[in-house]
Amino acid sequence: MMGQVRATIFVSGLVQGVYFRADACDVARQFGLNGWVRNHRDGRVEAVVEGEDAAVQRFIAWCHRGPPSARVEHVQVDWQPYQGEFDTFRIRG
Repeated sequence: MMGQVRATIFVSGLVQGVYFRADACDVARQFGLNGWVRNHRDGRVEAVVEGEDAAVQRFIAWCHRGPPSARVEHVQVDWQPYQGEFDTFRIRG
């Protein structure tokens, strides 16, 4: 599948308790992405996204802003080979 990518994203700052996961889920679905998002124990939000490269890039750009109440300080992106293991995007735990 040409153009399909996968990224694991860690977002730090004021990103928990501000609807980051819910908005990330909505944005990912709008962009046609699959994967998941969850709160990490250390205060970051973690997301795994798969889909078209341009859509993943747009999602990452959104992560740098987040929802209006968020205060994003840092976004770390780790790229992996596309696996196609997800059929939707959802919030985990």
